[in-house]
Amino acid sequence: MEHIRTPKVENVRLVDRVSCKKAALGTLYLTATHVIFVENSPDTRKETWILHSQISTIEKQATTATGCPLLIRCKNFQIVQLVIPQERDCHDVYISLMRLARPVKYEELYCFSFNPKLDKEEREQGWLLIDLSEEYERMGLPDNYWQLSDVNRDYRASICRSSQPLSGFSARCLEDEQMLQAIRKANPGSDFIYVVDTRPKLNAMANRAAGKGYENEDNYSNIKFQFIGIENIHVMRNSLQKMLEVCELKSPSMSDFLWGLENSGWLRHIKAIMDAGIFIAKAVSEEGASVLVHCSDGWDRTAQVCSVASLLLDPYYRTVKGFMVLIEKDWIAFGHKFNHRYGNLDGDPKEISPVIDQFIECVWQLTEQFPCAFEFNERFLIHIQHHVYSCQFGNFLCNRQKERRELKIQERTYSLWSHLWKNRADYLNPLFRANHSQMQGSLHLPTAPCNFTYKFWSGMYNRFEKGLQPRQSVTDYLMAVKEESQQLEEELEALQGRLEKIQEVHFNGTKVKGKQSEPSKPSGFSTSDNSTANTPQDYSGNMKSFPSRSPSQGDEDSALILTQDNLKSSDPDLSVNSDQESGVEDLSCRSPSGGEHAPSEDSGKDRDSDEAVFLTA
Repeated sequence: MEHIRTPKVENVRLVDRVSCKKAALGTLYLTATHVIFVENSPDTRKETWILHSQISTIEKQATTATGCPLLIRCKNFQIVQLVIPQERDCHDVYISLMRLARPVKYEELYCFSFNPKLDKEEREQGWLLIDLSEEYERMGLPDNYWQLSDVNRDYRASICRSSQPLSGFSARCLEDEQMLQAIRKANPGSDFIYVVDTRPKLNAMANRAAGKGYENEDNYSNIKFQFIGIENIHVMRNSLQKMLEVCELKSPSMSDFLWGLENSGWLRHIKAIMDAGIFIAKAVSEEGASVLVHCSDGWDRTAQVCSVASLLLDPYYRTVKGFMVLIEKDWIAFGHKFNHRYGNLDGDPKEISPVIDQFIECVWQLTEQFPCAFEFNERFLIHIQHHVYSCQFGNFLCNRQKERRELKIQERTYSLWSHLWKNRADYLNPLFRANHSQMQGSLHLPTAPCNFTYKFWSGMYNRFEKGLQPRQSVTDYLMAVKEESQQLEEELEALQGRLEKIQEVHFNGTKVKGKQSEPSKPSGFSTSDNSTANTPQDYSGNMKSFPSRSPSQGDEDSALILTQDNLKSSDPDLSVNSDQESGVEDLSCRSPSGGEHAPSEDSGKDRDSDEAVFLTA
């Protein structure tokens, strides 16, 4: 709180950048964790909350006649433009946010003050949801060739993932050559090993001139070397900036948007990461070969491509729980530099790069290509991306496990995985089927552009733009349809139970009457020796076989037909929800061809029959 110069500013306007709506007038509040804008309208009192940790840049623009504009860009791609009446207040807000958005120590982050009102035991259980030892057992480790070791439990030795070797043009490292030979021997089904360098070859050759470089095949027995060509973090950071500039264009033409998107190179970078994952997955699944993946340092591109390959190879990682395990294993526990890459603390801006954002988009691209293969939906991916930057939970803090243990993250913060797991119903893909062919083994993805079209992810990068239409995604619509269908199935089951009771009463009444005298058969019913009421199976046939019933006919027979009025008034729990309540259009009023049902020529002849609802099993 000591960094807040002005905690409250009135008569601030919030500008809608997309639509032409009048700016909302309200009050701006600065708290220790959030920027909050509250509209003055007594009808809505709408609030806009922004976490300080989500703020990427703050731009104080030139003062105008209406006030001093302040543009806030967020790491979750939200853009907020405020107009503050007084320049002095705007300056105070600007200086305060510049400090609040760049904490200098971990204890200032939101996760250390966030309290969801869970007791100590619930917090501990949340951190136990993901257990990597269980994941290694699921993978079949340890075995005859691999073993788990806790020799470095005190972090006294340096254990590194494979970065580039210090080979230069002619140097050799016998220990490195022996290590690759041991990895090859651990796979008795193959007599060679792939070494995949994820960098462009030109970059690797430049590093070789500096005494680093890549493996010389002449010095390594039985390896096959492969360059992929994924650019470095600086290229990726600039590419994202150019792509976001395209997203910020007001009413761009189609040619301007497509040119800007192509010029950013963003989708080309996404494709390069996907191509690397596809290559690794094919090497493992089709050739049965082991693969060593490295780049310059080993903590960015390796995490991306290995995670994509894992998703293609193992259906478990395409489930809600499995995807959380994958991020925990290949990103958090493996030493991805969350603090440097996502600016948790004030540091070198050149270290920031959208590494995990690209991976999350690769996953979304896969869900678009294989809509039935993933248990989770788009919302699940967006919420993970949001919390990578929010610092609301302790999962994505620090650069390594040693730092997290020293900070006692699990004792002092809460786990995102527990939060997502509790709310997993919100993240389920309605098209997912565990027994679907896309969930059986590996996903085989073509690399040719004509077979796999990379899409612009508007659901991620434009999700805060209120003026863009349509607002509802296909997944959200399908989820609503699924919920509506489930409700209708439950109502149908209840109605079938009531129908059986009605039939039982009718059957008993007919049986008693039959003992007294043989009743005459109602007109319109076919002559049959069976004098009992029809069974539910009879209603599953052609409804036209039932004649129109007049109100003068017997009450016993009319009990077999329930009108809409009876459905609504007899039992409110069984009434059909209205369109407004369900949020889904009533599809029953449309013909199979998609058009509205036209009224029949004799629709006015028998109003009772038109209003009737026949129950089918």
